[in-house]
Amino acid sequence: MTSKVSLYAAAAATMLSIPAMADARSLRAVGSSTVYPFAKMAAERVARANPKLGTPIIESTGTGAGFKLFCSGVGERFPDISNASRRMKASEAKQCAGNGVKDVTEIQIGIDGIAFATAKATPLSGVTTKDIYMALAKTPFGKPNKAKTWKDVNGKLPAIPIRVYGPPPTSGTRDAFGELIMTAGCETNPGMVALKKANADKHKAVCTAVREDGAFIEAGENDNLIVQKLAANPNTLGIFGYSFLEENTAKLKGVSINGVQPTYQTIAAFQYPGARPLYIYVKNAHVKAIPAIRAFVAEMTKESAIGPNGYMRSGGLVAAPGPVRAKAQQAARTLTPVKFAELK
Repeated sequence: MTSKVSLYAAAAATMLSIPAMADARSLRAVGSSTVYPFAKMAAERVARANPKLGTPIIESTGTGAGFKLFCSGVGERFPDISNASRRMKASEAKQCAGNGVKDVTEIQIGIDGIAFATAKATPLSGVTTKDIYMALAKTPFGKPNKAKTWKDVNGKLPAIPIRVYGPPPTSGTRDAFGELIMTAGCETNPGMVALKKANADKHKAVCTAVREDGAFIEAGENDNLIVQKLAANPNTLGIFGYSFLEENTAKLKGVSINGVQPTYQTIAAFQYPGARPLYIYVKNAHVKAIPAIRAFVAEMTKESAIGPNGYMRSGGLVAAPGPVRAKAQQAARTLTPVKFAELK
């Protein structure tokens, strides 16, 4: 009897027809905890509409860990889709290429915001990117962080302890937080802007490394756990995707950054400092072997899913502009590979 692994090899070599591979296995997607709820919504609809394809398996591993799995190779034991709350890095593309994963389609499915949130009773309603950087950086502007309360970093803020629940290093939310929020706060200092030109690695370390003394608490890839921690512990803050804030407005409030509240409108317009695009990446070498891939990708890009009035809005997805959605729909049809050389 022919093994499933050999069927994969045969599919890659001779482009066997989809029916020959239909019972290989269900689609498997890994990656971002932020994209996870939207991928689950699409997976449920694909399973209902195409019961013979099986129910797609969606795993919340974090963006970085998802890319590591996705880029590990081609074949049955490797994922078909990688969900991401940031763009693939050049280093990840290099890993993909080195393991034979050479044709990958990049599709932006929408926009999200890195929400800064807290319990409604917490007497903190707004901060700046500089406040956040000064509170959470391991070495703000190159010096050890001794701040204990928010008032220590800004005399206008309340004297409540700095205690923030956030994502681990494997999370795309953590990467985006470092790039969009921490680095923006760091570069309010002209010396840090100069350091970026002189020593990019040192600049990144000073601007994005977070405290390890208990002020910043890694809460894993489960954003719902952060929501529960905040609700149970007023005066603590959390960092997670906007969709989780929108789902829990009865318990939590968004904290404005630079005077801008995290809302659907401010994120859609990229006015909110933490706004960022969300992606899925498709392993093209698996498309012939796993027929559910095309069905899933089509569902993830439908106007009725990701448009301004799409069903994913109920989960907190912010619609990308019309031209971006049109590009996503075209990419879903053609599966044109992204050019690895363009990734940073």
